Amino acid sequence: MTDQAHAPIYDLTDADRIASDAIIQVRGLRKSFNGREVLHGIDLDIPRGEITVIIGGSGSGKTVLLKHLIGLIRPDSGQILVDGEDICRMDDRQLNRVRRKFGMLFQEAALFDSMNVFDNVAFPIREHTRLSKAEVREIVLRKLAQVGLTGAEEKMPSELSGGMRKRVGLARALALEPEIVLFDEPTTGLDPITTAVVNRLILDTHRALGITFVVISHDIPGAFAIANRIAMLFRGDIIETGTPAEIQASTNPMVQQFITGSAEGPIQIV
Repeated sequence: MTDQAHAPIYDLTDADRIASDAIIQVRGLRKSFNGREVLHGIDLDIPRGEITVIIGGSGSGKTVLLKHLIGLIRPDSGQILVDGEDICRMDDRQLNRVRRKFGMLFQEAALFDSMNVFDNVAFPIREHTRLSKAEVREIVLRKLAQVGLTGAEEKMPSELSGGMRKRVGLARALALEPEIVLFDEPTTGLDPITTAVVNRLILDTHRALGITFVVISHDIPGAFAIANRIAMLFRGDIIETGTPAEIQASTNPMVQQFITGSAEGPIQIV
């Protein structure tokens, strides 16, 4: 008779584990613009509480995919499950409820030039809550402290460096205590030192908060420095996913060419 206490346990594969603990699941996602298909039936799992970096060249569909995750673009077909709910089937009211789980740091930080740092960070709090002025101020100052900008609340965006603008954008993305933060090319246009500072900020903030980060990037050293998992998007398809070590060891010639920046290989730039 089999001893139930010592019955065999079936190990989950890494893919099964990730899928079972995914906060976002993308299934069969397709999107075309003017007859040109940009996303070709994408499947992707975003593990809860980790940093997932999506890499790929210009025009590969990275930003289009990111906008789908937050419902800014509707797909032609497929599913996007956020905590098990398919946002592709939601009306605007339902979608706005799910969007409260997200914060987003856009390219160039997308700050309001007419508002100072304090009001930029306070904007989503004022728009989506009925908190008192004192409560709003407490949250804004706390978020600015988290990104190392204590004392900068009266500055205008025109007075900020590129790195400081990214910090303000991140503080605003964190203002409503999201479960997921999306980063669209957070180091684009920054010099190497500022790029390293922003990547360190992302990593330190994630360690402090433990929430889910999804980063769109073509900064390969940065991706390897901050990611728990990396997915490579090439011409609308996810062609490889894995840990940084697995991606570095990939035998896919397109992955190797992209991560090494070689001009020679199957990816041809015309």
